[in-house]
Amino acid sequence: MRLESSRRRLLASAITAITLLLIVGIRLVGRAESKASQNGTSHNGTSARADDTTQEKIARAMSAGPDNISKSARIIDKDEQGKKVILREGSNGFTCMPGNPNVIGDPPMCADAASMQWASDFSAHKPKPTNTVPGITYMLAGATQRSDSDPYDKTSPPITVGPHWMIIWPFDPKASGLPTTHRDTGAYIMWAGSPYAHVHVMGQP
Repeated sequence: MRLESSRRRLLASAITAITLLLIVGIRLVGRAESKASQNGTSHNGTSARADDTTQEKIARAMSAGPDNISKSARIIDKDEQGKKVILREGSNGFTCMPGNPNVIGDPPMCADAASMQWASDFSAHKPKPTNTVPGITYMLAGATQRSDSDPYDKTSPPITVGPHWMIIWPFDPKASGLPTTHRDTGAYIMWAGSPYAHVHVMGQP
């Protein structure tokens, strides 16, 4: 009887230990998948954006601009190494990009040549943009961003911005009379006081 009772206790202890290991393993896997999702990657380690078809990316890119602009715009994307990929050639001087819905600050957009130069300078952290004329950028599918005041903020909670378009030029709030805080209607200056200040115009053009 004592031997049988000991066997039962050992069996119960073993089952309890296995159950605990399974629970811990499931939680660790869940956390890893959640972290991958937040980083814009799926469970197999590839970018979530890579799962989209070319046509889905083109459609998302075109949703950023007015129909009469996006239908003839060049459409580009980036591969896993960050290199430019041409999805469709264009003829009107605008470039549309699908962005990545899983990355804050990477929305679909359509931009003219001056805006593309501005964006390139911004990405390279140049002291100031080098475009010599104002640019026009459309984000009619909406966007997310971190800050209305700090161009390189990477930590603040994301801000959801509705459909809007932008005049890419360093407007002065005092001279223009435009506000510098986020609003859902009208226009305001984003990143005022920095070389990368520009005007947000909320809504459709």
